[in-house]
Amino acid sequence: MVKTGFDNEKYLRLQSEKIRERIDSFGGKLYLEFGGKLFDDYHASRVLPGFKPDSKLQMLLQLKDQAEIIVVISCEDIAQSKVRGDIGITYDLDVLRLIDNFRRYGLYVGSVVLTRYESQPSALAFARKLESLGITVYRHYPIEGYPADLGRVISENGYGKNEYIETTRRLVVVTAPGPGSGKMATCLSQLYHEHKRGVKAGYAKFETFPIWSIPLNHPVNLAYEAATADLSDVNMIDPYHLEAYGTLAVNYNRDIEVFPVLNAMFEMILGESPYKSPTDMGVNMAGFCIVDDSVCAEASLQEIIRRYYKALDEKKRGSANDDEILRIELLMKKAGITTANRKTVSPALTRAELTGAPAAAIELPDGSVITGKTSGLLGASSAMLLNALKALAGIPDETLLISPKVIEPIQRLKVNHLGNENPRLHTDEILIALCICAAENPTAQLALDQLKKLEGAQMHSSVMLSAVDLKTFRKLKVDVTCEPIYQKQGLYHK
Repeated sequence: MVKTGFDNEKYLRLQSEKIRERIDSFGGKLYLEFGGKLFDDYHASRVLPGFKPDSKLQMLLQLKDQAEIIVVISCEDIAQSKVRGDIGITYDLDVLRLIDNFRRYGLYVGSVVLTRYESQPSALAFARKLESLGITVYRHYPIEGYPADLGRVISENGYGKNEYIETTRRLVVVTAPGPGSGKMATCLSQLYHEHKRGVKAGYAKFETFPIWSIPLNHPVNLAYEAATADLSDVNMIDPYHLEAYGTLAVNYNRDIEVFPVLNAMFEMILGESPYKSPTDMGVNMAGFCIVDDSVCAEASLQEIIRRYYKALDEKKRGSANDDEILRIELLMKKAGITTANRKTVSPALTRAELTGAPAAAIELPDGSVITGKTSGLLGASSAMLLNALKALAGIPDETLLISPKVIEPIQRLKVNHLGNENPRLHTDEILIALCICAAENPTAQLALDQLKKLEGAQMHSSVMLSAVDLKTFRKLKVDVTCEPIYQKQGLYHK
């Protein structure tokens, strides 16, 4: 069993209560900037075992009748075809996915806002697509001198140029496919327009990390720095909070750096600022719901190592740089860990060295480690997956779950008809083959029944996995790391 370190039910209760309080404190209307992932916050679930990936959504459902949602996307991200690394789709497609998901749960999506809009061809095309689907689209424009030139920003030539977003609910949740989309600017623009119309409204942030109420160098907060190493985020003690209240609180550099400007904006828009510190702006009760600190600390240390391998792999693919890797290496030194602290690394590398071919290892929830090697029929990951299912089901290792008579025709199909050079079965293919065998083989069915137990398992591969295998393990909720080594020599890799 995976150990639990976080009380999810308490979190839902405290978080929704705090948001209701914040709505009331502003006279009945709140623009709430939602940071992180709403439906699939797997980072939070990894570092806070017990946190459900859809916790933010479940919290929002408790406020369903009061809430409407605005989805924000930057036109620059549309033009650059920016991709969400965790699910592998572009930001514009993710906007559609988010809207579908919100609607499936009965949440009201009011509109989509295109920020940094300059009539880019890709933005124009996306706006037309949204409007053809019956979605209201608003356009917000770049502001020269933003955010420092307050005289321009808080004027008809600044926020005043932006289209006013029509809203009807007390709680307006502003979310986006990813960071840098313009959520905060959208909220503040709306405050400007609401104030002009005589409507009392306020602003708050809902971001899970860093957790302000735990120590600066707690592994949970260090894991957040590792997750945002590409953005150069750094956790800091909030000096404004310390001065105002005499207590320590953790925030990150961007919010602390921009707070004097935000504070001045609030004063110009509302007459006075409701906040004394950037931490005050947040609505985050996660730190009060950690029930086993050691469990969360260990999970966070593993996350830092996972992020390190991810950065190494991305550098190998050409999408990360040395600075990002160096930042994570420094975090690892601060935390007192190395890659050796990941239990699956040594077994995978040892098996690869002994066999002279790629190998993989997986740590099951009970702490046991199972390995897999490359063979003529199976890739290392597929072999490891079958071995893990056998171990979970108590099936002897020598038991053959899938007959070569089932595998070989699939290999011929791949090579002779589908143009594959590699005849070995990927993980998705081996699971399909296992399903076929399970129709007449109770032992194969018993192995299939163990798939749910792989959730939260930790895996390491001696080579970088294919996109197909990575996708399969992601769906199985297995946390994967890989050595930054391609399985084959050459310049082109799928």
